[in-house]
Amino acid sequence: MPPLQVRGATSVITGAAAGMGAEVARQLASAGARVALIDRDADGLAAVAATLTGSGHTTHVVDLTDDDAVAVVAGAVTASHPHVQSLITCAGSSMLGSIDQLTMAEMRWLMDVNLWGTVNITQALLPALRRAPAAHITHLVSIYALAAPAGRIPYAMSKYAVRGFTEALRHELAGSTVTVGAVYPAGVKTGIVLRGRYAAALDPAVADRAAAAQAAMYRTEPRDAAARIVAATRHRRARTMIGRQARLVDVLTRVTPVHYWAAMRRPLREAVDTTTPIAKPTRSGD
Repeated sequence: MPPLQVRGATSVITGAAAGMGAEVARQLASAGARVALIDRDADGLAAVAATLTGSGHTTHVVDLTDDDAVAVVAGAVTASHPHVQSLITCAGSSMLGSIDQLTMAEMRWLMDVNLWGTVNITQALLPALRRAPAAHITHLVSIYALAAPAGRIPYAMSKYAVRGFTEALRHELAGSTVTVGAVYPAGVKTGIVLRGRYAAALDPAVADRAAAAQAAMYRTEPRDAAARIVAATRHRRARTMIGRQARLVDVLTRVTPVHYWAAMRRPLREAVDTTTPIAKPTRSGD
């Protein structure tokens, strides 16, 4: 399968106001692509757009969980960019908390953001992608769509669902000009877990401790992850792992699909602990 020639063609990137989405936009723009940046953060989008090389880039502020607004934005993107060649979905959030701490509303919110936001923009832009001689859709999934840890039920549910959507869509579009791929990052230093939400029932100090423990495990720089995402899109790859941990977990879950958590529990123990109270310092003489 010949790679995409990005120069002069348009890539649409969600979650483009920060993190991997912003880095992907910069790298594609540097390669001569036109980019359509999508996010709900208007100021962040403007800041990223100001750093892009080249011309013809556009920004689009939208909440991807709003069906009507997504339809309007898809129309605006295609009006400004007649040659949409790729869609890269980087938008997403996280949620900390155990099943006893989470509410249904909290879990539904994350599913709306991570799953339905991805489905929404993909469906809306698919007609434009089909008009291209060759096109590719890249969905950012997660290492937690390979293995589901304790303390991350909503996140794992949403990412496993994105994985299922991506694979089913790839099969539906087989034989067409549109290919579909999933990227499984592990430990990218974007700060998503530090900026993410946590269950309202969770002690904020405990949430901060768990988030910091998770973030401390991250090793991959956003620019390096973005380079892998861009390469996966240009070469229309169906499956891409980012980071040594992702490759190890992929193998682990194949070898022991039922008992993989026994190997993962210890290194993740602090990151998934949302129940142990923070010890209060004792006063001298007590």
